[in-house]
Amino acid sequence: MGELRVRKIQEFIKQEVSSILLRELKDPRVGFITVTDARITGDLREAVVYVSLFGSDTEKKETLQALKSATGYIRTEVGRRLGIRYSPTIEFKEDTSLDYGMKIDKILRDIEKKD
Repeated sequence: MGELRVRKIQEFIKQEVSSILLRELKDPRVGFITVTDARITGDLREAVVYVSLFGSDTEKKETLQALKSATGYIRTEVGRRLGIRYSPTIEFKEDTSLDYGMKIDKILRDIEKKD
């Protein structure tokens, strides 16, 4: 599969999943969530969608659980909108890079205060 096509499909999946979560998913367990990235295999069969979650640890767990229970609906909608023969299986993973960046920023500010 062409690398350019895979990248376009990844971006499309990222946008569509974000749109579905914002406008169509009505699960009260879903808290504040941002789709940060989507990765798809070269054969377009499996996709991993990275999400940034905000809130307490229990709220994050509930949001991930809600996303896992809505995976079938999201997969169907993405497949329908994408218009390819097989809709990819979707797995949601938490993107912790924002938390990591904030932790590094705090450490740097603490060091700056000491000097």
